[in-house]
Amino acid sequence: MLSPDLRRALLALPAKEKDQLLTKLVAKDAVLTEQLRFRLLEGDDALETRREALQRQVDDPVRGFHQTPNDLLHIVRQLQQRLAYHAKITADTHGEIELTLRLLTNVLREQPQATARLHGPTQPLLQHLVRRTHEVLKSIGKMHEDYRIEYAPAVNELLGLLYASAAAPLARELGVPLVWGEA
Repeated sequence: MLSPDLRRALLALPAKEKDQLLTKLVAKDAVLTEQLRFRLLEGDDALETRREALQRQVDDPVRGFHQTPNDLLHIVRQLQQRLAYHAKITADTHGEIELTLRLLTNVLREQPQATARLHGPTQPLLQHLVRRTHEVLKSIGKMHEDYRIEYAPAVNELLGLLYASAAAPLARELGVPLVWGEA
């Protein structure tokens, strides 16, 4: 936090000096640099382009064969980090929620062998899927009712797959509802 005196002194600097300082400071923060690139340099379609690229990533690696459930968990975590970074850069919380729902649903739909039994090797993956489902439901619950209604079909599909998997006892234990949107 700047003291009022330092703030006044900085604002009193000539424009050229302020510009140089600003450029140096921005260059030191990679996230801020990426946020500015997104806001100032990328076109109107940038958000949609970024979402589409992330959707391709979300859809691709969860299909097919994985050596272990732990491999799949590693991939899911990496993708979730990319989704969180996307939201941090673009302030696209709706995109993060949509893509998270899609990711979790894809894993449960496309990887039945990794989610069919609750035992040692699959437990970390199933626990992660349940926790992420719980977290995304909390995020949606904080939104305006119109968004909650909009997300209901995707959420209910996810919940159906979650409760049809071996993660059901973990979901019940965490208080994840069987159906979304019914009071």
